[in-house]
Amino acid sequence: MSKVTVAALQSAFTDEVVQNVARVTQLVREAHAKGAQIVLPSELFEGHYFCRTQREEDFARARSAEGHPTLRHFQALAAELGIVIPVSFFEAAGPESYNSVAVFDADGRNLGVYRKSHIPDGPGYQEKFFFKPGNTGFRSFATKFGTIGVAICWDQWFPEAARAMTLAGADLLFYPTAIGSEPEEPGLDSRDSWQRVMVGHAVANAVGVVAANRIGTEGATSDAITFYGSSFICDARGDKLAELDRSQPGIALATLDLEQIRRVRASMGFFRDRRPGLYRSLAE
Repeated sequence: MSKVTVAALQSAFTDEVVQNVARVTQLVREAHAKGAQIVLPSELFEGHYFCRTQREEDFARARSAEGHPTLRHFQALAAELGIVIPVSFFEAAGPESYNSVAVFDADGRNLGVYRKSHIPDGPGYQEKFFFKPGNTGFRSFATKFGTIGVAICWDQWFPEAARAMTLAGADLLFYPTAIGSEPEEPGLDSRDSWQRVMVGHAVANAVGVVAANRIGTEGATSDAITFYGSSFICDARGDKLAELDRSQPGIALATLDLEQIRRVRASMGFFRDRRPGLYRSLAE
C-alpha cells in the first residue's frame, strides 16, 4: 500500500478521564469515517495537563501499561475500526514513571511503548517532577499502513530524535503534544517556531510529519496555560497539507504517498551524503 491517510485530533479536555476518553473516541470514529488509517490523539489526553505545577497527588494519575483501562479501550477500538492509534498515557513502571505512548496496530496488537526522551522543566511545564527520561530509545513501528516513528512534545524540538527515527525506518513521524502559552512570559508565542522546527524535520529527513496539540485554557491565574492548537500535517517537502486553528476542536486529515516520500528521500541524498564519523561531537 503506497498511500496512507492520517489524522491529527485536536480538542480541549476536562479533568475527567471518562469524558476525555469518550471525546477522543468520538473524534477517532469521525476520523475513521473520513478515511483515516492512522489517527493521532494529543499528549496526556486523559485529563488536564497536570505538569503545570508540582503536586504530589498527581502521581496517582499514573497507571501501569499492563491492564491500563484507557489503553485497553483504544486497543479494542483500533481492532474494531482496523486503524492504527498511538495512545499517550502517564505510565507507572514500578517506582518509576514515564510520559509514554503505546502504538496499537490495525488488528489491535500492541506494537510497543515509546517513553519520552527529553523532559522539559520550566514554569508551566514542570515535567521533570513527574517523569523519568525515557529508556526505550527512538524507535520505528511497522504498522499495517506504513512504518512510523512516534515521539512526544518536547522531543519534537530535537533534530536528533527525528533523524534517529528515520534511520530506524520511519516514513512518517507522529508527535502528540501539549503546548501553549508561557505563564511567566505572556508575550512569548512559540506557535510558529513549534511548527517550523517540525517542518524542518520533515524536509531534512524527507518524511511526513503529523502533530496533534490540545486547545483551551487550563489552570488558575498564576499557572494558567492557553494551549494554541494549530495541529498540522506536512509532507516530505515541508508543505502543509492540513492545519487546524488555535481554538477550534477538529480533525486535521491528509493523504500521504509513502512511495513518493521514499523517492524524495533517495533523490535528495541526505542519507547518502551523511558523514557520521564527523558528527561524534554531537554525542559528547
